[in-house]
Amino acid sequence: MEALASLAGMAGAAFVAATLLPAQSEIVFVGLLAAKTVDPLALFLVASLANTAGSVVNWWLGRLIAQHGVEKLPARLRPDPVRLAKAQGWFARFGWPSLLFAWLPVGGDPLTLIAGTLNYPLGRFVALVLAGKAARYGALWAGWTALA
Repeated sequence: MEALASLAGMAGAAFVAATLLPAQSEIVFVGLLAAKTVDPLALFLVASLANTAGSVVNWWLGRLIAQHGVEKLPARLRPDPVRLAKAQGWFARFGWPSLLFAWLPVGGDPLTLIAGTLNYPLGRFVALVLAGKAARYGALWAGWTALA
């Protein structure tokens, strides 16, 4: 039961950390590795999948913005149109490889929203984002294993 609770906590932390809300999941991941309460492979899979799912929420929000415009959003949630256009231009310039960096703490989450506003195909989006996020958790796991 403790393992299930640990995995649920990891899923929640990873999901929220991938949305536009300010949160981090790496400390939870490493903490659970250190606690040894759950299988590391299960932890890795749950963290990678839940973090990707959070990014899909951002993509979906971007799609809503593209379909209905920023004007339909509450004022406090509206992105600045100039910054939005700049971000879309940046994504259009660098394209799909940039999604491999959706795990980055500062620009990664908005990048996934921008992909949605540009109607980037969901299947490719998920594959690229999952690859990048799994690589990040894999690096944390490898680093922890090397130190422990």
